[in-house]
Amino acid sequence: MIGRDLLAISDLTAEDLWKILETAEHMQEVGRRDIKKVPTLRGRTIINLFFESSTRTRTSFEIAGKRLSADVVNFSSSGSSLSKDESILDTALTLEAMAPDVVVVRHGVAGVPRRIADALDAPVINAGDGAHEHPTQALLDLFTVYQEKGHLEGLSVAIVGDILNSRVARSNIHAFTKMGAEVRVAAPPTMLPVGVESLGVKPCTSLREAVDGVDVVMVLRIQLERLSGALFPSVREYAATFGLDREKLRYAKDDVIVMHPGPVNRGVELAPDLADHRPSVILEQVRNGVALRMAVLYLIAGRAPAPIAEPKQ
Repeated sequence: MIGRDLLAISDLTAEDLWKILETAEHMQEVGRRDIKKVPTLRGRTIINLFFESSTRTRTSFEIAGKRLSADVVNFSSSGSSLSKDESILDTALTLEAMAPDVVVVRHGVAGVPRRIADALDAPVINAGDGAHEHPTQALLDLFTVYQEKGHLEGLSVAIVGDILNSRVARSNIHAFTKMGAEVRVAAPPTMLPVGVESLGVKPCTSLREAVDGVDVVMVLRIQLERLSGALFPSVREYAATFGLDREKLRYAKDDVIVMHPGPVNRGVELAPDLADHRPSVILEQVRNGVALRMAVLYLIAGRAPAPIAEPKQ
């Protein structure tokens, strides 16, 4: 994967996904050391180009790069020439002139990372673009489920919440279906994309139907900042019908795990006691995010093996 862009899970094969997960398992060991650093990417420069707010994604990419000994530069639009009406593309080209080895891009508009990737020589990693995709989130979710269950094929996964506006949902649908899992999606009808069945998932309009007998429940945050118009009567009604608590979770398998990409709207999509205690694996997702992003940076920014010299005649 050296030098490749990572823009969408839909661009990857199942073989690519397994390679990333296997590499992440090796990277976990670094995080357990007293000195959490290896020289793997020494001399490489990573620019985190974030046009949208982020805690988990930005911080984990920064930690991942530093644990691999890369030089990491964090860019934010506030205080930059963007405030002087410089275009996003000109900003990206300016940063590439400083010879980065990887550019990590997060933007509120779908397609911006791909547009930047088309213009730059350096590989680009999509850290979330609008309601399109969030590939490294899906990868760390896959990794977490694999760590918890020991396999992916044949699992049943329910994704509950604002499917219509969620880039996490789209990436996870692609990821889990590629790995042979059954995926159900559940939301009020107004929050389910038209034709979502074409993605190979089963749409459900009740939480009970979605969680019945599943191995994994992934709860999504309501994307209030992306909502246009009233898609449900009230937050209270949403919490009553689609908010997950232990009573509703009892229809799932006994060893079900509960996931959430964060940040959590406590008491809305997820009951507070369920967010903080097993079967929740939310903090495991955060921890795994560092190892997973280390794996992605290593696979994309690592050095190609030196060619074997031909023997002298």
